Amino acid sequence: MFSIEVNNLTKKFGSFLAVDNVSFNVNKGEIFGFLGANGAGKSTTIRMLCTILEPTSGEAIVGGYSINKKPDHVKKNIGYMSQRFSLYNDLTVEENINFFGGVYGLEGNQFAKRKNWVLKIANLEGKEKTLTSSLPGGIKQRLALGTAVIHKPEIVFLDEPTSGVDPISRRRFWDLIHDLSSEGITVLVTTHYLEEAEYCNKIILINRGKIIAQGTSKELKSNYIKNTILEIECDKVIEALEILEKQNFVNEVSIFGNSIHIVVNDNYTNEEQIRELLGKKHSINVRRIDSIVPTLEDVFIHVLEMDKENGSAKN
Repeated sequence: MFSIEVNNLTKKFGSFLAVDNVSFNVNKGEIFGFLGANGAGKSTTIRMLCTILEPTSGEAIVGGYSINKKPDHVKKNIGYMSQRFSLYNDLTVEENINFFGGVYGLEGNQFAKRKNWVLKIANLEGKEKTLTSSLPGGIKQRLALGTAVIHKPEIVFLDEPTSGVDPISRRRFWDLIHDLSSEGITVLVTTHYLEEAEYCNKIILINRGKIIAQGTSKELKSNYIKNTILEIECDKVIEALEILEKQNFVNEVSIFGNSIHIVVNDNYTNEEQIRELLGKKHSINVRRIDSIVPTLEDVFIHVLEMDKENGSAKN
């Protein structure tokens, strides 16, 4: 039995199709990543699964309950944290914890234990009277996660939880997510940070409301890009990119840090082809050319390009 089962879920806002016939399953205790650009349909999907939005059509079973037929049962068995941290800034740390504990019906020793747990994971022990608005982003984020799971839900939905938070705080936050997963809690998290997706057991890539790729990080890298990827380190990166994208031996080209990644096709012979083109013809110093394993960013760019081509072909 899956922790989350999604079948043909669709959401329209007037004539705009935000989520288009999405289906997927999530195993118990899994960290499931929902990856896509802003506006791709991630948040709309998660809000339907949390019964905040009603689907236009389709069904989902969350924690054993239908989002259409038993939304109240779904809400009792999940935790939800939005990108806005889900906290009341005008309340103190303690008042926020007390509020969410009350919402979920916790009391007595049970509430006291969970309250202490939230303070510990947020590193806020002894700071209960601190106004939440004054907390640093990373600490506020951990407090928000703590209040979202204070009632020990079976499933927790995290919608862009690390948006605007520094890299070190993001890493600590993901340590907490792995702790929850190790306790059997299912975590569905949306993100547009590609490096965060590496922490997930399974990943879905979504674009224009449709799933365009899914699998583990390893499966995505091996199944969706078959051609060789080269990493080129050179001077005049932008000029080199513009030259390479016009070549018949290059399928795709993108900047990756201070380097260029290109996906080559059968017209590519060897690296001298690139050195001749950039170095001798355009006086660009090529320092290094290596064949590499694709990154998730390479996969994401590739499937987005494929989706764009498919969309253009239909139109």
